[in-house]
Amino acid sequence: MLTTILVALDDTEIADRVIQTLQELVLPKDCRVVLSHVFPTLESQMELPADRPHPESPALSYLQVEKQLKAYQDELPVKSELELVTGDPAEEIIRLANIYKADLIVIGTRGLTGMKRIVQGSVSSQVVEEAPCSVLVVKPS
Repeated sequence: MLTTILVALDDTEIADRVIQTLQELVLPKDCRVVLSHVFPTLESQMELPADRPHPESPALSYLQVEKQLKAYQDELPVKSELELVTGDPAEEIIRLANIYKADLIVIGTRGLTGMKRIVQGSVSSQVVEEAPCSVLVVKPS
């Protein structure tokens, strides 16, 4: 039975799809959902692709992300919490899953293949391999 679900959300359009998928699951009334977002460290920002927009102000970005997570939280029919952390995304998602003793991690994927996947890496693939629980990977529609 699912008692704790960790939902890993980023600032891409896949986040809406992840929440939609979560809402389609039949969740027990006593289930707890942890909505999380990982802010990359300065070191990991060096690895971000140059063709994607990057937030100009970390404080502003934090407030925007927190506001979005609270909006998602209001849509959920079960008890939920927010976790906003900084670090390597895959490592932090796995760390949070261990802390909360998650039964399931729900995470989105951008669907990268080939060289893009090799160069940019795949957070969802790393989480699937290293997670202490089952992982539901949501693909773009």
